[in-house]
Amino acid sequence: MIAARLSPAGRRARSVSLVMLGLTIATMIGVPASTALGQSVGWRSAYVIVVVIAAITALAVWRLVPEPEGAGTTGSIRAELGALRRGQVWFALGIGSIGFGGMFAVYSYIGEIVPGVMGLGERAVPMALFVFGLGMTLGNILAGRLADRSVYGTIFLGLIGMALSLAVFALVAQNAIAGILLLLAIAITSQMMGPSLQLFLLDASPDAPSLAAALHHSALNIGNSLGAALGAAVLAAGWGLLAPAWTGVALAVLGLGIAGWSFVVHRRQQARGVAAEVPETSEVPAAC
Repeated sequence: MIAARLSPAGRRARSVSLVMLGLTIATMIGVPASTALGQSVGWRSAYVIVVVIAAITALAVWRLVPEPEGAGTTGSIRAELGALRRGQVWFALGIGSIGFGGMFAVYSYIGEIVPGVMGLGERAVPMALFVFGLGMTLGNILAGRLADRSVYGTIFLGLIGMALSLAVFALVAQNAIAGILLLLAIAITSQMMGPSLQLFLLDASPDAPSLAAALHHSALNIGNSLGAALGAAVLAAGWGLLAPAWTGVALAVLGLGIAGWSFVVHRRQQARGVAAEVPETSEVPAAC
């Protein structure tokens, strides 16, 4: 939220994507590194590092991040919660909660898919996770640039790309090289929705930016839970290790449907706004 408010209009999504790099870099480097450290020194060491990094981050924010113009002048609880009356806010939550769940349906079970389907062995799992984190980082950077041009276009591109990547992955994952490349593609396309949805929510609720920022992460967390839960359900049903990928395809397609519905509503709202601004010219000119 602060990054978007500090940035010029044409670079807001790019700034949001830079902030969100913390999450993708943590997936690419932090998770494998903390796992290795925990194995060699003990699991408590990871928590010590988290405390140190959090303290350094808080100090850096205090000393280096400027206050946005007009900060603290708005933000009552009633005004923030009033954003929940807007349909586009709920559309954004649906896109993130359902569409983003497609990625987590596969990501949650990479530890089983890599040895069980690709035949690479358990030692290849950290490498696959690194590749996935790399894809998330690349996708996040790309999404920031694209969303500054078109928020809806970037969301559509991400959902369509994720659905196709998941479907192809389910078909070719037995080939280790193809499977790893498709994991990279899934990660890249899934991150198209990160900066896009954040900007979507900020624009849909300009008078409730704090709630918009919080709802964005809530949607992604719901997607995490939903994708993992549905992936577990199809695995428990005995449909095979690639069933979560097909589940992800279904979730991505549902998310695409919600995004399309939101776009139609958005265009109708724009059309009504333009019609309301057109001055009435019904007066009959006087006869000569």
